[in-house]
Amino acid sequence: MEDGSNSGSLNLLVHNRALADLKEEAGMPDSVILITENVVPCVRYVHIYILAEFSEFFAHLLQTHNINMASITKIKAITISLILNLSFALPATALAQQQCDSASTGGCHDKAKSLQLKLIAIFSILMASVIGVCLPLFSRRIPALMPDRDLFVVVKAFASGVILATGYMHVLPDSFNALMSNCLPVNPWKKFPFTTFVAMLSAILTLMTDSFAMSYFKKHGINRKGGGVDGEKEKNGERGLGCIENGGLHVGHCDEFNDKDSMLLRNRVVAQVLEIGIVVHSVVIGVSMGASTNQCTIRPLIAALCFHQLFEGMGLGGCILQAEYGMKTKAILVLFFSTTTPFGIVLGIGLSNVYSDRSPTALIVVGLLNASSAGLLNYMALVDLLAADFMGHKLQGSMRLQAWSYIAVLLGAGGMSLMAKWA
Repeated sequence: MEDGSNSGSLNLLVHNRALADLKEEAGMPDSVILITENVVPCVRYVHIYILAEFSEFFAHLLQTHNINMASITKIKAITISLILNLSFALPATALAQQQCDSASTGGCHDKAKSLQLKLIAIFSILMASVIGVCLPLFSRRIPALMPDRDLFVVVKAFASGVILATGYMHVLPDSFNALMSNCLPVNPWKKFPFTTFVAMLSAILTLMTDSFAMSYFKKHGINRKGGGVDGEKEKNGERGLGCIENGGLHVGHCDEFNDKDSMLLRNRVVAQVLEIGIVVHSVVIGVSMGASTNQCTIRPLIAALCFHQLFEGMGLGGCILQAEYGMKTKAILVLFFSTTTPFGIVLGIGLSNVYSDRSPTALIVVGLLNASSAGLLNYMALVDLLAADFMGHKLQGSMRLQAWSYIAVLLGAGGMSLMAKWA
């Protein structure tokens, strides 16, 4: 053991001397020598040996052609610099590729244990989603939770804060991480902010959907009795939205009906668009969990997603309740919200053998979907949920209720932001 240690020290001394001699002979600048000394030792010695041998061979070749010593020194320095650049660039590229390839290995990766956690996640997230989205729908049995009561407004503000934090603290950072990954080429993914660009386009597209849907339903649903929205209301035994223009109704009454109907239509558009944004994000995060074998990541993610689905479901359930849908439509919306994340997990489990969350294709698709979902959720939370409520008659007429609602928003957003530490 002692002989090996002495031999290693002797080799180190020889290599260090070779490096000093090479610097002196070739006129290498200090910056080059510093770069070489900072390389991993075993790699550094190989570099020194190659540089020394190549330098001596090249110098001998030039001397045989009667080239003066000053020119030889300059040519050697240039040659050494080129070799150094190549030798340092290649290990960096190989290291980045190795990090991508080894991302799915380690002590936390256990396929059998992670599968058990995924099965637990499917049932626990399903139950949390059903409870969250159904609580507001059954609030009609509780007078204090009726949509026109103060407690309902505060609870909805809390759920809106959860949705807002989901977009900003969970979905948007996930998109940044995917599209800025070292597993993707620098050009174009690190040359242009695709995440914020796609999120901006998604917010504009959501606004367009809001606007065109309102215009369409106002034209085909309200002004024609029995068509569009009216037909669904009649099938479910609820109040029709039609305003009979030539049926002898007073103009004042017709305006009053139009105001109520416009608000009802807006609530319906909000509920449907919000569900689309939540479903997209839920499928993406479900597939990511289902394909992962990292039990250290899955375990805290289960608790975070249960909290997330519970309170996000309360926000969506409040919108569905205000939309006054019939039982069939309510059941469809509840089913889609409750099953998308478990479905994503099942899909991820089925694709786990062929799906890699570090592959360029997966990173690009997940990153762009998360960016579009973030733009939609942020717009819906700020414009259609928070701004619509806080600028409405009920909250504008009560400073006390407005203050409690803001506290609820901060609590919802703060709790969801805290979950970003684990998910």
